[in-house]
Amino acid sequence: MVPGRDASAQAAGPARWSPDSWQQREALQQPHYDDADELARAGAHLAQLPPLVTSWEVLALKQAIAEAQDGDRFLLQGGDCAESFADCTSPVISNRLKVLLQMSLVLVHGLKKPVLRVGRFAGQYAKPRSTDTETRDGLTLPSFRGDVVNSPDFTAEARRPDPQRLIQAHAHSALTMNFVRALIDGGFADLHHPEYWDLAWVEHSPLAAEYRQMVAGIGDSLRFMETLAGPIAGFSRVDFFTSHEALLLHYEQALTRQVPRHPGWFNLSTHFPWIGMRTAALDGAHVEYFRGIRNPIAVKVGPTVTPEQLLPLIDALNPDDEPGRLTLIHRMGNAKIGAALPSLLEAVRREGRRVLWVADPMHGNTESTSNGHKTRRFDNIRGELDQAFDIHAAAGTRLGGVHLELTGEDVTECMGGARDLSETDLDRAYKSMVDPRLNYEQSLELAMLIVRKSVGGTGVR
Repeated sequence: MVPGRDASAQAAGPARWSPDSWQQREALQQPHYDDADELARAGAHLAQLPPLVTSWEVLALKQAIAEAQDGDRFLLQGGDCAESFADCTSPVISNRLKVLLQMSLVLVHGLKKPVLRVGRFAGQYAKPRSTDTETRDGLTLPSFRGDVVNSPDFTAEARRPDPQRLIQAHAHSALTMNFVRALIDGGFADLHHPEYWDLAWVEHSPLAAEYRQMVAGIGDSLRFMETLAGPIAGFSRVDFFTSHEALLLHYEQALTRQVPRHPGWFNLSTHFPWIGMRTAALDGAHVEYFRGIRNPIAVKVGPTVTPEQLLPLIDALNPDDEPGRLTLIHRMGNAKIGAALPSLLEAVRREGRRVLWVADPMHGNTESTSNGHKTRRFDNIRGELDQAFDIHAAAGTRLGGVHLELTGEDVTECMGGARDLSETDLDRAYKSMVDPRLNYEQSLELAMLIVRKSVGGTGVR
């Protein structure tokens, strides 16, 4: 707690902050809207729509992250690199939920601790880009920045940033959230029936036997406990939260609200927003926006970040060292994590700052193939995660979670894994609009490898 400020004042948020104070700072990765009045009207409309999450869900997640910081939970955060409006369908949503539930079942069984499930969806419609424009055959147009901004079709009309897409993003996020909540409340996540979560691959995957054995063991244990104690209602549903990169600040501002009985401001577009590596400047608009909301928040940390940059950022975003407030997601790359991560862990540990460390082994391992696909090698993903566990153990810190780009669909976007997908396999089912994702089989394989590393220390291999 900051000296001279009482708890209620600190909960109310920082002084000299408002949901639009970010507009006084440099805002990177924002689209250029050609009609300011149209943008203002869309923002005003969005500000009148119902929120997508509630303040008590946000605070419940913050408490759960505080428990993860203490080592009593493990965070599993995963989903699409960039959602599309077209994929807002029941099969895509339910398959995405299935693979996250399957992974969490593996982790709970192996780690012997609760798993905090956070979906990277219901709002992941914006993506940062390396350049503002794209040129093809002499024609230069705005870059595709996700469905919340424009369309991937390479025409002037499609690539125009359209403020009405802010409203469409809210609608598709609400539809996704509504379906996920209905599935979970209806017993989709019931541990009595993990067969509900099966995907087609379970019948033919090299991991099928191990997964089936695990499910059978959990079922036997559950039946034994209920024989002794009677029905255990808590196993019929799970807590599930959403997250996305809060990149498009006009959208986030419109869904930032005050609520009765809870002081301060909440971003009610998602439970768990994060700042990407490209927008984490200490004096930038995103940090200014994030410092004033009461949500638990995260920051992506890349290999070029130094302790001298990271510590002031922690101070700005969590000045009161509030439990559950701040997660740091390191995304270094398999070749760089050994040199880049230890000094950051040591600096944060030395200063006694309370954070949850999470590994993103995806984004630092992206490469391009000869046929033009962006891909990631499963061996590099596994290698970075393996090193992360070892580096944390050596530093006396704790790796408390993973952040993955994955899908429940039968895609071929990342090479390797149990089926040893090759470069030629990528053409078979490459569907991502932006970044390559682990498919359902690779995702579950990684969960099993995490358990082996965490429990046996034998490596994520």
